[in-house]
Amino acid sequence: MNFCVFSIKLDTLVPVTSVQLGETVTIPCQLPVIETIRKEVHWYKQRAGDTLKVIWTMRESATPEFAPEFNNSRLKVNHNKHFTNLTILKTNQEDEGIYHCGFTEWRRNTEWTGTYLLVKGNDVRFFHGVLPHASVFHPGDSVTLQCSVLSSSNRKTCPGGHNVFWFREANTSHPSIIYTDGNRHHECEKRSETEQSCVYRLSKNISSSDSGTYYCAVATCGEILFGNGTKLDSRGTCDHINE
Repeated sequence: MNFCVFSIKLDTLVPVTSVQLGETVTIPCQLPVIETIRKEVHWYKQRAGDTLKVIWTMRESATPEFAPEFNNSRLKVNHNKHFTNLTILKTNQEDEGIYHCGFTEWRRNTEWTGTYLLVKGNDVRFFHGVLPHASVFHPGDSVTLQCSVLSSSNRKTCPGGHNVFWFREANTSHPSIIYTDGNRHHECEKRSETEQSCVYRLSKNISSSDSGTYYCAVATCGEILFGNGTKLDSRGTCDHINE
């Protein structure tokens, strides 16, 4: 029976590299200067509470290869005898974790370099609207405010649904909650393999005191995110606020 023994020497805290959600990031790894024909270089990924998973392996006299789980077009490795750099394209929340670079030379312990990748930002987008699609409203008319929320359909870093709130902001007052949707999705559909859309609606009869800007807000992943809002004027107009 053969045994492989790995030892990890930790002298410093693991450095942190931050990247904005959806952006590209490169994690560098400098290789030791050792002239040998029997060496291996590995990239590993480790999420919180998970074990090491091999991303990429390079052996002398062999073609470098990605592990099947990571064999996709978002991951690239640029390498030579001095360094090996891992690049992740279009980062998502699932990319967050520790990335280990391991260098193994014959009859020597594996030398490790670790970097924690912190993915910043949230993958929630808003689209506001109003029904019916009209430019003029009068007191007594019935309108339905609509808020579409696009988000990741595979949310392992912060699982669970959205808590949705409706706010109204008037010129004479601060924003106030007018309705809470709770953790319920009225209409949800999967738009792609990674994205889903949920539509929330708030119906009301307009009165002279209902002028203001209406926002839907989503509580998710420890944050409250606001859309741009829809402005209603009881004198008869409805405007969408653009970024």
